[in-house]
Amino acid sequence: MKLIKKIGLPAVLALAALCLGCNSEPTKAPAGKESQQTAVQFETGRFALQKMLAPARFWSPDAQPVRLESTNLKDSNGHDGKANFWRALFASPSRQKAEPFTWAGMATEDGPRGVNHGVEDTYNPANRAARSFDLNYLKIDTDQAFEVAQQHGGKQVIEKDPKVSVGYRLDWDMQSNQLRWHVIYGGSESTGKLTVLVDASSGTFLRKE
Repeated sequence: MKLIKKIGLPAVLALAALCLGCNSEPTKAPAGKESQQTAVQFETGRFALQKMLAPARFWSPDAQPVRLESTNLKDSNGHDGKANFWRALFASPSRQKAEPFTWAGMATEDGPRGVNHGVEDTYNPANRAARSFDLNYLKIDTDQAFEVAQQHGGKQVIEKDPKVSVGYRLDWDMQSNQLRWHVIYGGSESTGKLTVLVDASSGTFLRKE
């Protein structure tokens, strides 16, 4: 019995040392896992709007979009019809309230990635400049609108300035009863190099500004 104890003690100590040596090396995550979690996501306007729709309908069941705008943050230029940040304004005609929602493909100073929302405000359904629209009219996405804009002056703008930022805005035009994509090359519509309007229901070129 004593012999077993004498033999067992060194074996136990050796085993403990072996286990200690095994734990001295920190466990490493599989290669690429961290980069996948922090990778910036770029999406089209229609995708982002669909992602914001469910939270907007939770806010108010009759919520409908009034406008949608893109912002190009880190490593985004909008050249493929995609952006990593989208902002939409949804309105509730029955409550006469409006609330902004955002979709972000990356974490920002204002919030985490994914869908977030802002502060509720008043909304006047009679305001012709801020009419809400039915999503069934939205059949053309920003990647398709970009292709149309490229054929009407956009290609030349990018050839002269390959780094120019391309932005997108979606709204309803009361005069023509059309849902329109504004494809904006460089800055805002007032300061940009070119804005091409595309029918968001048919993909038809409307005009340049």
